[in-house]
Amino acid sequence: MCVTCGCSDGNEVTLTNIDTGKTTDINGHHTHTLADGTVISHGHDHEHDHSHHHHNHAHDHAKMHGTTISLEEKILQKNNLIAAENRGYFKGRNILALNLVSSPGSGKTTLLTRTINDLKERLKINVIEGDQETVNDAQKIKETGCKVVQINTGTGCHLEAAMVEKGYNELNPEPNSILMIENVGNLVCPALFDLGETAKVAILSVTEGEDKPIKYPHMFRESKVMILTKTDLLPYVQFDVEKCLDYAKQVNPQLEIFQVSSVTGEGLSSWYNWLENCF
Repeated sequence: MCVTCGCSDGNEVTLTNIDTGKTTDINGHHTHTLADGTVISHGHDHEHDHSHHHHNHAHDHAKMHGTTISLEEKILQKNNLIAAENRGYFKGRNILALNLVSSPGSGKTTLLTRTINDLKERLKINVIEGDQETVNDAQKIKETGCKVVQINTGTGCHLEAAMVEKGYNELNPEPNSILMIENVGNLVCPALFDLGETAKVAILSVTEGEDKPIKYPHMFRESKVMILTKTDLLPYVQFDVEKCLDYAKQVNPQLEIFQVSSVTGEGLSSWYNWLENCF
């Protein structure tokens, strides 16, 4: 059991086509993060023990000799190769692929469904929905009329490039369209995994702490866009918007920031303009 990421042996990753209801097991090569930040990868078989043993031996060996062995880089290489293939697929079809990342409960799905409903006459949007369990969010997205597939990661806390590849092969998104990839709710591990996306979009709600950008700097540094959601709740919560924006800019001065309410529609036009200008 990996205490950092919650991944465990026997993890089952499935892909569900929401239109047909067909579920496919896409389990296989699996990657997760140890407490010291090292990413290890394994199949779910006898090799798991060897992976841990190899990691510990190499880690101790590196300590003894005063050198640093970047196991993380080597092990993430397979993910990055598939991510590069994904990027080529998206570029070849002029698909804007966005990796939506946030903590659970930030309002990702609500923002996504509102965005699709508001823009569906202007832009073609398809969705890969990532959750540990259930197809609830994918069902909500399907009600907008767009194509969606659900990836359930089981105990896994992030999507990986290979999962996304299976997802878009099932979806077959049109050229000149947007692919929204709603990642599993988590601000840690998804920052490490390139999916081949055009950009990461970090979503933060005013019901969370304004210090999220400096608590999880890697994620906000990796993102091109930050969307501050639920601004209609500002009168009722203790949230310092200016402080939050300052923290975000400290971490990533190039970050594009939108303040929106998916309920009232406030600020959404700026987010929509950004999406349209990406083409």
